[in-house]
Amino acid sequence: MEWVDRLSGQIVGLDTAPLIYFIEKHPTYLPLVHPFFEAVERGDIQVVTSTLTLTEVLIHPLRQGNRDLALQYSRILLNANHLKTLSVSPSIATEAAHLRARHGFKTPDAIQIASAQHGNATFFLTNDEALTGTFGLQTLVLKHLLVHP
Repeated sequence: MEWVDRLSGQIVGLDTAPLIYFIEKHPTYLPLVHPFFEAVERGDIQVVTSTLTLTEVLIHPLRQGNRDLALQYSRILLNANHLKTLSVSPSIATEAAHLRARHGFKTPDAIQIASAQHGNATFFLTNDEALTGTFGLQTLVLKHLLVHP
């Protein structure tokens, strides 16, 4: 896919939704995210995300008692090659506060973006249109890529 090819050699900040779409095989978004995660697995793309992603992806499996899915998410976020999961450090928390103050982002979103920035990402992959803006990252919104890949 053209948009995935554009990311070759780049560091991409990862929001939670694209990972959920990939692991849980979302019928609409899997054709978009599957090539992305294949490129990550090959090492063509590096990914950075926050430990907050782990919190967010574990909620559904834990509510459902799906221990296997919870373990799958944990293994990916904590052990996958070419994917770095950053803890929320004081500098990330401070930058997240600045993002909230300037752009009005919700705290979890601000943490995700600040983590991407601290991980030297140049792109941010999400499905949340509210996370576009001038904060130093080129935002890729999956629902827009469905229309204009």
